[in-house]
Amino acid sequence: MTAVLTRRPGLARIRAAAPPLHIACLALVAVVVLAALLAPWLAPHDPNTVDLGDALAAPSAAHPFGVDAAGRDTLSRLVLGARTSLLGPLGVVAFSTVAGIAIGTAAAWRGGWLDSVLSRSTELVFAFPGMLLAILIISVYGEGLLAPVLALAVAYTPYVSRLTRSLVLVERARPYVSSYRVQGHSALQICLRHVLPNIAPVVLAQSAINFGYALMDLAGLSFLGLGVPALTPDWGRMVFDGQTAVQHGYPLSAILPCAVIVLTVVAFNVVGERWADLVARRDR
Repeated sequence: MTAVLTRRPGLARIRAAAPPLHIACLALVAVVVLAALLAPWLAPHDPNTVDLGDALAAPSAAHPFGVDAAGRDTLSRLVLGARTSLLGPLGVVAFSTVAGIAIGTAAAWRGGWLDSVLSRSTELVFAFPGMLLAILIISVYGEGLLAPVLALAVAYTPYVSRLTRSLVLVERARPYVSSYRVQGHSALQICLRHVLPNIAPVVLAQSAINFGYALMDLAGLSFLGLGVPALTPDWGRMVFDGQTAVQHGYPLSAILPCAVIVLTVVAFNVVGERWADLVARRDR
C-alpha cells in the first residue's frame, strides 16, 4: 500500500498556523505602523489648524471623523498622532530591551556577587511603580516625551532582565557553550554570536508585549496632561482634549482615540503572545 503525500498551498499553511485573530491583529499593527510612517502624506488637513467657527462640527465629506472643540480635524490628528504615540513606546522598548539584555546576561553568566547585586537592584525597581516614577521625573523636568520615556524604560528593564537571566542560565548549561570555551572563545564572543541569537525570539516576543503596555502608559500620562506638549498630535492628548467635547455632548473626538489606543494595545499583545507561543512550540 503506497502512502500518498500531499502538500498544502502556502496560503493554506499560513491559515492553519495562525488563527484569524492573530492575522487581524498583525494586519492592524501593519496599518498603524504604515500610518505613522506616511502620516504627512495621509493627513488631509493640518492637524494644528484651529477654526473655532467650525468647532465640534459633525462628520462630513471634508472632515470624515468630525472636528474637535478647537476646530481641528480629528482624522488628521489621529493619523499624525500615530507618530508620537508609537515613537514613545519604541523608545521605551528599545532602551529597556538593550539594558535588560545586558543586565540579565551579565547576572546569569558571571553569577556570584554580581548576580546578587543586579537581581536585588531589579527587585527594588519592581517595587517602585513606573507611572509614579514617570510623574516624579516629569514634575522635575517638565512636559515632553523624553522624561516619561526614560522613566518607563527604567521601570520596564527588570522584566527583560529577569527573562534574559533565566534564558541565559539555560543556554549556559548547554554542551555547545562548553565546546566553545574549550576552543578558546571569550565569554563576550560566545554570548554575542551564539547565546543571544538563541534567546532573541523569546526576548523580542516579550518586547512586543511591552510595547503595548508602554503605549498605554504613555497615553495615560498624556491624558493627565503630563506627556507631550498641548499642540503635539498624540492619541492620549486627544482624549484629554476631548473631555470638553464630551461635556457638550460630542464624544466622538474622545471616543475615536480611545478606540485606537485600545485596539493597538490589544493587537501588539496578541502578536507578542502568539510569537511567544510559536517559539515555545519550536523548542519542544
